[in-house]
Amino acid sequence: MSVYQSFDLLATLVTVVDRDGLVLFSNAALEDVLGISRRSIVGSVFADAFTEPSQLQNALEGASENEFAALRYDAWLKRVGYEAMPVHVIVTRTDLGDEIVVEMVPLEQQARQDREERLMEQAQTNKELIRNLAHEIKNPLGGIRGAAQLLELEIDSPELTEYTQVIIHEADRLQSLVDRLLAPHRRPHLVGDVNIHEVCERVRSLILAEFPKGLRVLRDYDTSIPEFRGDREQLIQTVLNIAHNAAQALSERIADGDAELTFITRVVRQITFGKQRYRLALELHVIDNGPGVPDSIKDRIFYPLVSGREGGSGLGLTLAQTFVQQHHGSIEVDSVPGRTDFKILIPLP
Repeated sequence: MSVYQSFDLLATLVTVVDRDGLVLFSNAALEDVLGISRRSIVGSVFADAFTEPSQLQNALEGASENEFAALRYDAWLKRVGYEAMPVHVIVTRTDLGDEIVVEMVPLEQQARQDREERLMEQAQTNKELIRNLAHEIKNPLGGIRGAAQLLELEIDSPELTEYTQVIIHEADRLQSLVDRLLAPHRRPHLVGDVNIHEVCERVRSLILAEFPKGLRVLRDYDTSIPEFRGDREQLIQTVLNIAHNAAQALSERIADGDAELTFITRVVRQITFGKQRYRLALELHVIDNGPGVPDSIKDRIFYPLVSGREGGSGLGLTLAQTFVQQHHGSIEVDSVPGRTDFKILIPLP
């Protein structure tokens, strides 16, 4: 049975059963979800743990008769003292013909993993798009600016010179935008020891300096969180971009004097994100009591040049996502009117 002990490290629910469906092994995650001790699970008929036992019984019969290598279906798993949980079941034959692995992924967890995968793919696409677009813009932009400068030297009329100045000014503005788009890909990743609370306090002081009245910045820190290796300046910029966006969205509440921005830090254990499982991770929340993210951009909030604010560049959250992913972490948002919560997860040593 010790050969299956490594299943205890998985976040998914795993059991090993024989041809008759009797449990030979149950991992710790399944024990926690069912609310039953491992000793009680081992030796039981595992099909009885489902609201419709016949589904698993049919799958086990098919596995025993070599009808398939792996079978997937959705089912409801019964839990002591709780409502049944929807799970995606994967039944797999092992090399040992009389032992079958039954893996169950809670559908909520499956949806989260799918969402993380889509975000990772989208971020990679964004990165390539931004780099290519920025380089394509940069060369003709230099030519436009240079031509405008040469033209200005040939013009005697002050009225016409105003037009060349507009061209030069707008070319410089676009050049600044291109530089900001390329910045995270140009700058080397400077790794050192990072204390996340020093990062939060730095951001807090910057936000309060810009918004001294009408905004309270609250902290709820877990001071036991260890230092970790990372790029301190990138993380400051990440949290600052999120906090600054929040403060700007809070303009009406700041005027009323009841705006709140909250930093929360926690340690989470045995968590899976970015297709990997981590023993420890930092969970950082930046929460505001503003109007929430507009529904029209909720699904595109991390896309470049997407902004919910008039005059916004739409780069702040894109850069934040890039910097977090460079720390092998993930970032997501949960927003309703009155509460927007940006959650950052970063692996800890």
